[in-house]
Amino acid sequence: MVRPPSARSAVPGVGRLGLLEPSAAASLRELGWDNVESIPVLWALSRAPDADLALSTLMRLRESIGDEWAAVDSAIRTDTSLRGRLFALVGSSSALADHLVARPSAWEILRRKDLPGRDEVIADLLAVIEAEPEPGPSAAPMLFRAGISGPEVVASLRQRYRDQLMLLAALDLAATVENEPVLPYQVVGRHLTDLADAALTAALAVAVARVCKDEPVPVRLAVIAMGKCGACELNYVSDVDVVFVAEPADATATRLAAELMSVAGQAFFEVDAALRPEGKAGALVRTLDSHIAYYKRWARTWEFQALLKNRPATGDLVLGQQYRDALMPMVWTASERPDFVADVQAMRRRVEDLVPADLRERELKLGHGSLRDVEFAVQLLQLVHGRVDETLHVQGTVEALTALAVGGYVGRDDAANLTASYEFLRLLEHRLQLQRLRRTHTLPAADDEEGMRWLARAAHIRPDGRQDAVGVLTSEIRRNAVRVRRLHAKLFYRPLLESVVRLEPDALRLSPEAAIRQLAALGYAAPEHALGHLKALTGGVSRKGRIQALLLPTLLEWLSDTPNPDAGLLAYRRVSEGLADQIWFLRELRDEGAIAQRLMIVLGSSEYLPDLLINAPETIRMYADGPSGPLLLGPQTEEVARGILTAAARYDDPKRAVAAARSLRRHELARVASADLLGMLDVPQVCRALSSVWVAVLEASLLAVIRASEAERGSAAPADIAVIGMGRLGGMELGYGSDADVLFVCDPRQGEDETKAVKWAIGVADRVQQLLGAPSTDPPLLVDAGLRPEGRNGALVRTLAAYAAYYEQWAQPWEVQALLRAHQVAGDQELGVRFLHVIDKVRYPKGGVSADAVREIRRIKARVDAERLPRGADPATHTKLGRGGLADIEWTVQLLQLRHAHEVPGLHNTSTLQSLDVIEQTELLDGNDVALLRDAWLAATKARNALVLVRGKPTDQLPGPGRLLSAVARVAGWPSGDGSEFLDHYMRVTRRAKAVVERVFGA
Repeated sequence: MVRPPSARSAVPGVGRLGLLEPSAAASLRELGWDNVESIPVLWALSRAPDADLALSTLMRLRESIGDEWAAVDSAIRTDTSLRGRLFALVGSSSALADHLVARPSAWEILRRKDLPGRDEVIADLLAVIEAEPEPGPSAAPMLFRAGISGPEVVASLRQRYRDQLMLLAALDLAATVENEPVLPYQVVGRHLTDLADAALTAALAVAVARVCKDEPVPVRLAVIAMGKCGACELNYVSDVDVVFVAEPADATATRLAAELMSVAGQAFFEVDAALRPEGKAGALVRTLDSHIAYYKRWARTWEFQALLKNRPATGDLVLGQQYRDALMPMVWTASERPDFVADVQAMRRRVEDLVPADLRERELKLGHGSLRDVEFAVQLLQLVHGRVDETLHVQGTVEALTALAVGGYVGRDDAANLTASYEFLRLLEHRLQLQRLRRTHTLPAADDEEGMRWLARAAHIRPDGRQDAVGVLTSEIRRNAVRVRRLHAKLFYRPLLESVVRLEPDALRLSPEAAIRQLAALGYAAPEHALGHLKALTGGVSRKGRIQALLLPTLLEWLSDTPNPDAGLLAYRRVSEGLADQIWFLRELRDEGAIAQRLMIVLGSSEYLPDLLINAPETIRMYADGPSGPLLLGPQTEEVARGILTAAARYDDPKRAVAAARSLRRHELARVASADLLGMLDVPQVCRALSSVWVAVLEASLLAVIRASEAERGSAAPADIAVIGMGRLGGMELGYGSDADVLFVCDPRQGEDETKAVKWAIGVADRVQQLLGAPSTDPPLLVDAGLRPEGRNGALVRTLAAYAAYYEQWAQPWEVQALLRAHQVAGDQELGVRFLHVIDKVRYPKGGVSADAVREIRRIKARVDAERLPRGADPATHTKLGRGGLADIEWTVQLLQLRHAHEVPGLHNTSTLQSLDVIEQTELLDGNDVALLRDAWLAATKARNALVLVRGKPTDQLPGPGRLLSAVARVAGWPSGDGSEFLDHYMRVTRRAKAVVERVFGA
């Protein structure tokens, strides 16, 4: 018979309590909690973050405590506050639950309703080791000597430290179970810091007793807290960063520091001294003068950023304060250092690179929109403005945000929102660490529903009527991460924009001096000019000015991370002014984040692209992503070539036809260069795309001139004409700065006078050169026929028969070598192929070229190496003629072709890379040697292209270390963007390739 609802028991069952373990009902009966009198206890238990863990721990505690359980049970029933602390603790932290079960009498500690003060905590830990103040010449208020210092002290100290940690955690978590006060984040962080200071003091006392057994301490030793401990915002589980200062810094001081680290590491937490001068490679202990000398001469910017949080923690606090007083003035002038921006950006990239890609969305500390983002930006603003504003000389992140808001460097709402996000993320970090007392910053995986549910309950997150607790937690994590991701735009750039255009009546306005200071810290070499650009972009009351003001904070953030933000901002202003009449431009930037970000990367990295984009603005729309990937990768080379030919064919006037071809070339150059700079194309793809567009423009121009000539003559052309690509054009390996090396060949048509036909062909070729070489804002189109027979003294165009006769009788070894890269590219296809058949006998002779010819090639190569390098060029870093550069690799391949192409048909190839593949397949060279040559060719081509993209003009010489080299490294795709690393890699690759070149030419 089913009971009516009114007869149902008022005692909630295990299901309603959220208990999932099969033994739960039996456990409740054993505890005597399965009755009406225990209902408040049961509901409190159900609110524990992990009710099953809490119940099983209570069962273990009951067994461990024995007869005293009745007192515990009575306290749970009568003391609501204790119940909240106990249930929340054992339902949140399995590690502290184990500690309580192992030391059951410690439950009495949880009766306390407030936190002990700093002095009480220190005294508590010192009492464990019966410490007394250290007398003698080195006596200091925080220097003690342990009365008990044997191995047993480690366990005793660990137990007492865990007791203190347990009380804090219980008070911190109690509000999740009962209506208890919520401990503010800053209170938790400060108390954890007090605990750490007490632990360091106790560890130092043990070290004193062990190292200086029979004599007073002969040295002064100060322990300087750094990082979160220095800022009084420590985590539950964290390494404690320290620096040691001693007078004198002798062996005794070093032994004291090392022993302190050992004791603390065994009893409390890891002590990390890696922030000391020279890091782990440096001396563990230094004198004050040694520290000062290091920071004056050698310290990097990030080391001054780390010093922001230094604080004397224990030991000789007077010496510690002297350390702080001596170094802090250097901290507040760090932003004036010439390498300030580069160091800050490099550190930011290093931090981001530490996080595996698959964890970036789950990392609370180092991921996108993480704690480090907030801390990094706050510290940077402190360094920028703290030089002139002492109110910013604070250590904690929250205190610093408050001071920045009061000082007018950050909007009050922004500071409040960021503080809230920071404290929320720190709360989650604390809960995750408490679970097992392990150092972690990683959220549970998205599919770990149980882990997320526990975290939501431990963080006191409840359902909101639309979502369950996990849904609310997920939404909050996403909301706060997004808010922090906009960190730089809000902290750095919005105040700058408010300084030049009033967006809101009560908005923050930086002074011009503060705005210039902030821009300089963000990497702008000419901050006054940058401020002028901002005023120009946002000037007036037009809608465009308002949109610019809304866009610019984010755009400036992206620009600041490019190699040249000054040039990028100027270029953006030019592009904006050039497209002032294009209504789509600002709309696309506003609505398509990918377009805006990619455009800023391009403008801040390249002097080659801005003019192209101004004249081919539709390319900017291609910065968006389409269904199958970036639109920049959409057009195929064949489609582009066909479009150029079709567009030019619409015009009878050669000038207009060439202008049409140039216009489409401009679009294609902008597309290819953008995709290259954004890392979407590899070197062979770039070279083929550039060569293809060159070929199409040549073809279109030649056809246009022939059409016009035929119209003027009133009859068909007297000869067929073909254009033979030479050099990199023939190999389809052009770079951005390459000319088009060509030969013009003609063949009089039947019945035509050869002299007149040749004269006509020369006129056509000359006209093509003139039209393509005419001055233009586009990158130049230089058609170079200097490789023709007799060079510049020879006829511009020859007949096929004349070429055959010349090469058969007069061809020099260097001319034969040049013909290895000859390939039909434009004009009459059949004639071009016939020309190739004619020269095949010359470049691929039966039996290979003669020994004399090989010697002559080697002689010319030696002369080129000795004489062709431009004056002042560095042979180690000249991408074309330097050691292991493009010329070295190409000459090596061509020498092997001259010697072996007659027996290896695959070497009948104009491409350097494809010929290298054949050389490897046929084992003409060892595979490792071929790999070295290939790597060097790709590295040199990539570097040469990057040089043009960065500088905007053809150049072959890599610059020395500095901003320009770093820009080239970034554009060349070097992972870290470090110019010196990039240069070292380039020189290493080319040096190894040069060894192969020398072996081949010496064989």
